[in-house]
Amino acid sequence: MKTIAVIGAGTMGNGIAHVFAQCNYNVHLIDVTQTALDNGIATIIKNLDRMLAKEKISKTDKENTLSNIKSFTTLEEGVVGTDLVIEAATENVEVKLGIFKKLDTLCDPETILASNTSSISITQIAAATTRPQKVIGMHFMNPVPIMSLVEIINGYSTSKDTTDLIMDLSKKLGKTPTKVNDYPGFVANRILMPMINEAIETLHHDVAGVQEIDTVMKLGMAHPMGPLQLADFIGLDVCLSILNVMYDGFKNPKYAPSPLLINMVMAGKLGIKSGEGFYDYSKSKKAEIVANQFII
Repeated sequence: MKTIAVIGAGTMGNGIAHVFAQCNYNVHLIDVTQTALDNGIATIIKNLDRMLAKEKISKTDKENTLSNIKSFTTLEEGVVGTDLVIEAATENVEVKLGIFKKLDTLCDPETILASNTSSISITQIAAATTRPQKVIGMHFMNPVPIMSLVEIINGYSTSKDTTDLIMDLSKKLGKTPTKVNDYPGFVANRILMPMINEAIETLHHDVAGVQEIDTVMKLGMAHPMGPLQLADFIGLDVCLSILNVMYDGFKNPKYAPSPLLINMVMAGKLGIKSGEGFYDYSKSKKAEIVANQFII
């Protein structure tokens, strides 16, 4: 594989593009607007500068990484000549199905189509194409340049050759690929999201405050950040979307999202991206100030 297309220049997409470009792959970064692409490239530059300051890369490494990335505002142009396409668009099943249906007609028959989805069925996505054996999940963790795990999700029809190739490719990126099967939430979010949801319920029932809940999990369970801070980092809208996928998929009430989470998303309190979630980020991106509504 030499040329990789990444669809979506947001947090996950620009991170995936960064990692492939830094490993000397040709990367086609695709988004619907030039502004989104410019913002994505700006984030990559900022992250490279941070690595440069820490002497993890050289100036030449930074220049080579950026030279490996080309940006496109249309799928038609962006996927030409690619060996692998990784979709990192919004976590919405209809959006993803529409993208994969187009990719199936635009890409070479041998091109592998992957999704960075964190919860949506790879089997369902693959069914929108005529090449289900070449459709697979590559669930990178955020922030992509730092986190080593990639969940490799096999759909019902994903071929062994496709899986083996993507496992090997992930290792070449310096990642640790872990193979899982196609069930709602896969492994990471099937375990993580109920924990976050239970932390929100614990807050909702006044068992403890925001900082107290996070402190218990950080100091008592050795988590690097508390579940409420993590929810803010992921995005409360994303957490809600994943929980809904799991609730719909399993029909089990234990995956039903907390009413507090639902109300916060409806109110536009989405975490870091909106400036407020369980914490107030108006003055700092660090989870230091509890949002007003949760101050006891």
